[in-house]
Amino acid sequence: MKWYDKYLTVFEKPFIDASEETICSIKSNLSALQSENPVASVIIIAHNEEKRLLSCLWSLSDSICKYPIEIIGVNNSSTDRTADVYQSVGLRYFDEERKSSGYARNRGLYEAKGKYCICIDSDTMYPEKYVEIMIDKLEKPGVVAVCSLWSYVPSKEFPRFWMSIYEFIRDIHLLMLSFKNPEYCVRGMVFAHVTDLAKQYGFRVDLKRGEDGSMTLCLKKHGKVYFVRSRKARAVTSTSTLSSDGSLANAFWQRVKGALKGAKKYFVKKKGVIKDDPSNLIN
Repeated sequence: MKWYDKYLTVFEKPFIDASEETICSIKSNLSALQSENPVASVIIIAHNEEKRLLSCLWSLSDSICKYPIEIIGVNNSSTDRTADVYQSVGLRYFDEERKSSGYARNRGLYEAKGKYCICIDSDTMYPEKYVEIMIDKLEKPGVVAVCSLWSYVPSKEFPRFWMSIYEFIRDIHLLMLSFKNPEYCVRGMVFAHVTDLAKQYGFRVDLKRGEDGSMTLCLKKHGKVYFVRSRKARAVTSTSTLSSDGSLANAFWQRVKGALKGAKKYFVKKKGVIKDDPSNLIN
């Protein structure tokens, strides 16, 4: 049995189907975790994530953390019942009508009280020690940001056996990138950073994806970006990004081509500004 199996009972299911008992339990556990003087702010961003947000909140409500934390949400221009999910569990959240991950992350960043920010994506589930491990690494001298690894929820289209092989190869790829160019291996769903430094730059709001890597590029000027490989900090997310490429084989091939095209990044530290891909810019 996987640690996240119980969260799958509400994952990718209509919010109306969730039991009152489950919602009350999440609400109670989240309330018990909240601190007025947090060391870290755990910030969940959500755009039209009614069917996945509750599983994310459930996993965070089971967090075991020796540090005081706050957990807050951002509702990013949703048109479904995302706001209702936040309200049902009594979580403090903020509406950000300007749509983009950058706007959503910035809203959470500027509302954060903690010394550190733990970035959370609403389609992802987190193991109980995740938050604590990320803070442990941020507490190390000279560390300004931390990134971790993730797995995918298996399905008929993406079976567990083949996903395990895919993730093993991808993890090696990310590990190699982390030594010279960590900004290429960071993903916003498994990213944490020093709050005040991040506020100096802000997340880019003109990107469809990559606002996390752009922030990492800024932060690494000030210290080390730590790459966490512990399975205790390995999140589990939906296959939506893979599905956009069609089959698993095609998704794998697209990523292999991208890795081979930029193989120099494994060995040579990138200098200067990274050129934007026009297709990744929000008009």
